[in-house]
Amino acid sequence: MNESTSVRAQLSPEQIRAEYERLTKSEGLRARNAAQEIGISEGELLASRVGMDVIRLADEPEAILKEIVSLGEVMALTRNEYCVHERKGVYENASFFSHGQMKTGLFVNPDIDLRLFMGQWKYGFAVMEATKAGTRKSLQFFNGAGLAIHKIYLTNKSSEAAYDDLVAKYRHAEQNPSIEVEGAAPKASDRPDSEIDWEGLRTGWENLKDTHAFFPLLRKFKVGRVQAFRNIGNDLAIEMDNTAARRLLDLAAESECEIMVFVGSPGCIQIHTGPVKKLVEHGKWYNVLDPKFNLHLDESGISHSWVTKKPTEDGIVTAVEVFDGNDELIATFFGKRKPGQPELELWRKIVDQLPVKEVTNVA
Repeated sequence: MNESTSVRAQLSPEQIRAEYERLTKSEGLRARNAAQEIGISEGELLASRVGMDVIRLADEPEAILKEIVSLGEVMALTRNEYCVHERKGVYENASFFSHGQMKTGLFVNPDIDLRLFMGQWKYGFAVMEATKAGTRKSLQFFNGAGLAIHKIYLTNKSSEAAYDDLVAKYRHAEQNPSIEVEGAAPKASDRPDSEIDWEGLRTGWENLKDTHAFFPLLRKFKVGRVQAFRNIGNDLAIEMDNTAARRLLDLAAESECEIMVFVGSPGCIQIHTGPVKKLVEHGKWYNVLDPKFNLHLDESGISHSWVTKKPTEDGIVTAVEVFDGNDELIATFFGKRKPGQPELELWRKIVDQLPVKEVTNVA
C-alpha cells in the first residue's frame, strides 16, 4: 500500500474538508496544491465537498459539453503540473467521434479550440466557491485517478441561469462525498537506443505530409518523443536553452507575431491562436495576461526544450516543445498557420533568434 492510498483510507470527507480549510486559510493554497499537501487527488478533495459547495454531475461528459454553448462566454482552463492555459470564449462547434473503443471530441473555434480524449473523462462536478468577489461557479472534470482534465468557469458575460439549469439537468442521482480513484498508469520506459531503427524513423520523419502523422510515426517505431529528438539529428530536432519559451513569448509580443500555444492534460489539449501582448514575471511563473488569453508557465519545471522541424505538404512546420524532468510535454508553440498555408516567416525569424543549449565539454 503506497502512502497516498494509506492517507485516503484514513481520512473521512469531514477530515479532508477540515484540512482543506486549514490549508486555504493558513497558507492560501489552491485546491490542486492543497490536495497534494493532504496526500489525495484534487478530484477526491472536490468530492469531499459534495453536499456543501459542490454537486456531483452525471457520468455524461459528452452530453454536458454539447450544452456548454448555452452558458455564453466562459473561461476554459486546461493545465498540467507546470503550465496553466486559460482562454475565454463560447463552446461552439462541438464534434465527437468513436474509433473502436476510443472516443474523441473537438471544439474548433477562434477562441475555444480543444482536442478531447473522452476515455479520460470519468468524474464531473459543479463547483460554487465563495470568493471575495462573490460566488465563483465552474464545471470541473477529472480522470479516474482524480487528476483534473478540464475546467470551465463562468465569467461576467456568462448566463448563470443557463448554468443552474444545466447543473440541475445533469445532477448525479447519488451525491456521495467520495469517489473511487485508481492509481495513475506509470509512464512506459523508452526502449534502449540500440533497439530503435533510426534509419527507418529518419526516413519516415523526412517524408511526413502532416504534423498529425508524427505521433503515429513514433508509435510505429516504438520510440519516445524526446528519445527521438535526442537521436534524429540537429537538422530536425535541436535542444535549446531552457529560456527558449520565455524568449519566444517576448519576441512574439515585440514583433506582434501571432502564435499557437498548445497545453495538455491527460484528457484535453487546449489551443490559443493569436497574439500575446502583456507579459509579466511573478516568482517562478512567466505569464501572459491578455483580456481573453492567460498563460502561466512555471519555468522551474522546465527540464529541456527543443526546436523541431516536421515536413508537411505546406512546407516545414517549426515547433518549440518544452518538457519536464519526466519527459512529459509542458507546452508546444507554433507560428499561427492553417492547413494549405505555409508557416509565417516572422515565426521562423523568432525561432532563429532562440538560444541553443550550450554543450559542455567534459575533459
